[in-house]
Amino acid sequence: MPENSRANAAPAPSANSEDAPSPANEAGENETARAAAGNETPGNEATGNEAANAGKTDEVVKDGDHAKQSAAAASSESETAAGNAPAPSQKNDPAGNEAPSPTDPSLPRVGRKIEDFTLRDFRGAEHSLSDYADAPVVVVAFLGTECPLAKLYAPRLASLADEFRDRHVQFLGIVSNSQDSVTEMEHYARVHGINFPLLKDAGNVIADRFRAIRTPEVFLLDSERRVRYWGRVDDQYGIGEDYANFARSEPRRRDLAVAIEEVLSGRQVSVPVTPATGCHIGRIREVDETSDVTWSRQISRLFQRHCQECHRPTQIAPFPLLTYEDTIGWGAMIQEVVRQRRMPPWHADPQYGEFVNEALLTDEEMALIDAWVEAGCPEGDPAELPPPRQFVEGWQIPHPDQVVYMSEKPFTVPAEGIVEYQWFEVDPGFTEDKWIKAVEARPGNPAVVHHVTVYYKPPFADWSLKLGARINLLGGYSPGKRPVNAPSWHNMARYVPAGSKFIFEMHYTPNGTEQQDRSSIALMFADPSEVEKQLSVVIVANTEFEIPPGDPNYRVDAWYEFDEDSYLYAMSPHMHLRGKSFLFEAIYPDGTKEILLRIPRFDFNWQTDYMLTDPKPMPEGTRMHCVAYYDNSEDNLSNPDPTVPVRWGDQTWDEMMIGALAIAPMNQNIRLGIGKPPQVNASYHLFTFTILVGGGIGATCLLVIAWLVRRWLVLRHRSAGQPRAPESVG
Repeated sequence: MPENSRANAAPAPSANSEDAPSPANEAGENETARAAAGNETPGNEATGNEAANAGKTDEVVKDGDHAKQSAAAASSESETAAGNAPAPSQKNDPAGNEAPSPTDPSLPRVGRKIEDFTLRDFRGAEHSLSDYADAPVVVVAFLGTECPLAKLYAPRLASLADEFRDRHVQFLGIVSNSQDSVTEMEHYARVHGINFPLLKDAGNVIADRFRAIRTPEVFLLDSERRVRYWGRVDDQYGIGEDYANFARSEPRRRDLAVAIEEVLSGRQVSVPVTPATGCHIGRIREVDETSDVTWSRQISRLFQRHCQECHRPTQIAPFPLLTYEDTIGWGAMIQEVVRQRRMPPWHADPQYGEFVNEALLTDEEMALIDAWVEAGCPEGDPAELPPPRQFVEGWQIPHPDQVVYMSEKPFTVPAEGIVEYQWFEVDPGFTEDKWIKAVEARPGNPAVVHHVTVYYKPPFADWSLKLGARINLLGGYSPGKRPVNAPSWHNMARYVPAGSKFIFEMHYTPNGTEQQDRSSIALMFADPSEVEKQLSVVIVANTEFEIPPGDPNYRVDAWYEFDEDSYLYAMSPHMHLRGKSFLFEAIYPDGTKEILLRIPRFDFNWQTDYMLTDPKPMPEGTRMHCVAYYDNSEDNLSNPDPTVPVRWGDQTWDEMMIGALAIAPMNQNIRLGIGKPPQVNASYHLFTFTILVGGGIGATCLLVIAWLVRRWLVLRHRSAGQPRAPESVG
């Protein structure tokens, strides 16, 4: 889960200055400005009056019938999830005026008094707000059992409950999602260590009375049970104004903790409203049974094509979308991420190139989803359903010859925080040269493995990961990525010399509970007599840049010249957290230019290989021009530190500028002995080191040595002849 422009955000006090005052009306006005610009999603907006009048409103929210009425008796609200103001409800008040939706962001939250209510927890025990009359502060957190952010913040809320327990602050969790069962609530509470009551809000009655919109979303009630704070727990995780997820190594401001301290100290809350990003509460919706667009007729088929590869059990998506029952409660969230083009994850500009693995919804498909949600997500006639999609649970490449695991023991993924890239070196035991015609990387635990990249390290190469040389690529995995068997890729293979080691690059995303992973890669060997072309990956990189502090639009260029007629099969950009956009442009020998791939909103969370439907001829002398832009300003919410200059480095707080190209010689036929013999990229790291140490006589000597080593390796492989046919390895 990146725009080229970001709106200015109101500065928040740092974690070291939590008590620094911030005028309430200023905070409210800043949040309103964001909402008006359409830069925040519902639940992030507040009015200036709301913040300015915090603690002054005398409106009372009553719940005379408690909240145990059935879902059928609950009010049915119409909401939208476009990232702007939700649509008002269609029901009218006694005077005949249209009543606003409880999710309308223009309605006040802060300052309202919440009257007593009673709900049951997942064990059936009743809990009333009045049970905690002696608590000077009550924190009410709206949660969901499947929402990724609600999973990440559940342990943090439990930690905050412990932190303030001796000061008699009471925490209450409320689950208002229609799709969350009490069994799922029990599992959620147990897995995430929730140590406060977790209550079921049947029919989203209490969510409506609080005017809650998302999960996780917190309301802080003072001793009079007036809302003094509304919004997020802190600012570590969220969704930026460019609709990209961000995750900081630690929060810059503990908003809820600061608000609790201020109320306990008898002060006004300095920032009473903050943006609460997360999943929409799955409210009961009024269904239009006359709608032509239904789950059974159109939406189920659309989800089979675009969603279910990830949205099924044991895969990386947070909830399944296989059946109609799976979709209940997720309509507003689905509509939002589709409208914002956050899902399906595809970042290429559709104006350029055709790709085998394109995951882009058409305008017509988006309109169908929009119409379905606006109609209340009707099921339709189940007789119109297509057969369930069948998924290959084992290896998707046929009959792997060998499976190589990243390590002997699993790696432990922590429950939360940022996990830096992990590297594992393993010996596949190659005693002879291998031709590899198909690979498939598989995550051991798809729930936390975001992507896997596997390289090979030749035995005679001075190969160092720290220098960032990654041209000996075998393959990888990313969510939704499937082995591609395009006709244009036939009769090609990767050449791996005997004695090579495998390097696994692992990117993990915590999901709220500690997990284990042991990923692997499967290999299919080719008979050398059938191989016509050697598939290689070359790097178009620039390691000599320095992004100035605060620069919102820093440009870095890199070039690669094709030294022979070649076919281009795939492209893949790689940057880190400050990456903003990326462009691949071919400049042909006659001077004409062609944009092959444009990524207008680069998202570090989605590392995608863009595989061309048909190979692109690259005549000798063609120059590949890669252009990357970076945002090192404070407006980039993913930025680890906008006050420092940024250079090349492996860690995510450093940066990289890499454009990877999958290519093969156009005039090569190894089987017939035509063209170049198989080659190994063995001296790239020496060359990279030469670049890093800079100019001078020493650098020149190293460059000469690198060239001599490369020449010796080429001659060695030419004299060795063609590699032998590998034996089948089980």
